[in-house]
Amino acid sequence: MIIKQMPHSSQRTITDLINMLCAEYGPEAAQDMMIENCLDSPSKDIQKKGMEYLYMHGHFPELKRLIQKNRQSDDPSNRLWGTIYHIMIRQTLREVSPHKTIQLLQHFRERYSTKEPELLFLIDLIGENAYYQMAQYDRVGKIMVTHQQYFTLMEDRSMVSYFKIRVYKINVIYHLMRNELIMARKYAYRVLNSLDSPLIHAGIHLLLGISYTFDTYEKGMYHLKKSFELAKEVKLNYLTESLKNFYIPFLSAHFKKVDNITTKDKGEQAHIELAKGNHAKVIEILDHLPEKDAFQLYYLGKAKEDKSLLIKSYNHFIEKRSDYFFCRLPINAFKEM
Repeated sequence: MIIKQMPHSSQRTITDLINMLCAEYGPEAAQDMMIENCLDSPSKDIQKKGMEYLYMHGHFPELKRLIQKNRQSDDPSNRLWGTIYHIMIRQTLREVSPHKTIQLLQHFRERYSTKEPELLFLIDLIGENAYYQMAQYDRVGKIMVTHQQYFTLMEDRSMVSYFKIRVYKINVIYHLMRNELIMARKYAYRVLNSLDSPLIHAGIHLLLGISYTFDTYEKGMYHLKKSFELAKEVKLNYLTESLKNFYIPFLSAHFKKVDNITTKDKGEQAHIELAKGNHAKVIEILDHLPEKDAFQLYYLGKAKEDKSLLIKSYNHFIEKRSDYFFCRLPINAFKEM
């Protein structure tokens, strides 16, 4: 059912539309109606902001249709919004590398000019997410300080609400990578309680699962499996593959619970062998790799009982990733030798 727009003087916003449909039909039925209205509303404003609604609820096929509609619009603002959401969905689905995403943002800035606070916020957010994907955690967190300058200029409360959830997720990453677990989990549960979205919850449960690396296997694995279920629901294939081949094997091997655990990832294959006590196999898998990441250096250092490799792993975590959480792995191994 398409809700027709009211006269221009009292035109409905997307917030009005959400509130009206939820009040009349309930949240579940309202979401189906919102999808239809986002795609078919004659309102230019709802065509733009409907992309955020579809994104936050993980409706990617419909979002791609609406992005294309905006990119082909006769309205310059709609075309800019469509371009930004096109970059964002490709980033989310890992259709482009984070380096390419940075290039696309730079091209956008050079070619277009906008003062719309929503777009300025999204440009910054996409940039921070690219640095997160590259594990350059020292470049994540600026938006936690700057977002308010954009929010005060936004009139639509739903957009502010959705964007706040995005900032909360950045807070989770920021505090986790600085080993500030109480703060990280505080923001994680704030997100989980803010919006019922499989897309958003999948990412948050992944981060929560990681946060229990140095605590308990059961809590960590609960969150990783929950993330896997939700990622499958919204067809986030890159995330299901990452969980299956890295995160779940990593936590399993870390706690030496590796029965029936397999992976395509060379590093985690070595980690599983390390958990089994097969040190020679770990060395066989990893020694020939030309460039080893921080985790692989840690596994190799443990297998060889080589403190210099553990120091190298620690330096890699700190200098290349600014990762004060996982750097505890080589520190703890060093202390145990």
